[in-house]
Amino acid sequence: METFESLVRAEFAPKNTFLNTASSGLLPTRTVAALQEAAALRADGSPLGPLWADVEAARASFARLAGVPVGRVAAGSSVTAYTGLVAASLPAGAEVLTAEDDFASVVNPFHVRTDLKVRAVPLERIAESVRPGTALVAVSAAQSADGRIADLPALREAAQEHGARTYIDFSQAAGWLPMDAEAYDYTASVCYKWLLGPHGAGFLVVPEDFGGLTPILAAWVAGENPWDSCYGPVTELAHSARRFDLPPALFSYAGLRRSLELVEELGVDAIHAHDLALADRFRAGLTGLGHEALPAPGSAIVSVPGLGHRQPELSKAGIEVSDRAGNLRASFHLYNTPADVDRLLDVLSA
Repeated sequence: METFESLVRAEFAPKNTFLNTASSGLLPTRTVAALQEAAALRADGSPLGPLWADVEAARASFARLAGVPVGRVAAGSSVTAYTGLVAASLPAGAEVLTAEDDFASVVNPFHVRTDLKVRAVPLERIAESVRPGTALVAVSAAQSADGRIADLPALREAAQEHGARTYIDFSQAAGWLPMDAEAYDYTASVCYKWLLGPHGAGFLVVPEDFGGLTPILAAWVAGENPWDSCYGPVTELAHSARRFDLPPALFSYAGLRRSLELVEELGVDAIHAHDLALADRFRAGLTGLGHEALPAPGSAIVSVPGLGHRQPELSKAGIEVSDRAGNLRASFHLYNTPADVDRLLDVLSA
């Protein structure tokens, strides 16, 4: 029987100490092989039917991870496009509540619509800041800059009390933090971070009744019968969330299918426990060095004030982390080990 450790070691053999999944995750061996196979299909002129099947398999896998029926999942490429779709659905004058300094893809499309009232509050106050007249709350499940986790149950309760819709970006959470997309109106995620996929693939989850969204980006793939919808207006949109699909980057989905299979095999609960153990080890080690991470309890992302300037030095030493607003950001995922944490601490202690 394969263990968590044996499954991971069969898929990853990084040449450096990679602690930067919050920027972009490593590709599993099976994903790299799938990308090569997809490229070969295109190179030798074979039919691309298998690549379209990969899109549907990846959609179904993400639906299982998100805890929703597959008919609620739209396939596309970026959170920005999904945010724009949600922003376009709001009436002029609607109030959108956001978290201060959240990732631009989650908030900027609302600001571009100058006829919306966008209000930003500290993440810790977002649930208590929902009020009568708030139309939508948009927030990342985990903050990109420092890993802080939103109190989503409290946010959901406040939104329900005041009749507001919710839009949650799981890009920095899906793959290590259990996800319950059923509990929110709209959720989105890219897949090249903790879900270990190639760039160019992402998903949007919508309500069964589509939540008032208009498929303003609909192309032929949004048709109930896509291959009969290639010319002229699409006469019948898909009866599922596929009406919000964007033409997929087929190679990306060919790889993503295999990445999501691995995440499902390992299990998000096991990944969550593994990642948090490493993050806590790093936090404890920082304290021993006289440093204090920004508060982000329960997060696999650790951000340390005042150490961002050491990122180039760490990279030269073969340790990949990020510099975010002057903070050193380390992110710990399934392919990392205690030895990776200790190596980072050793270099920081010098």
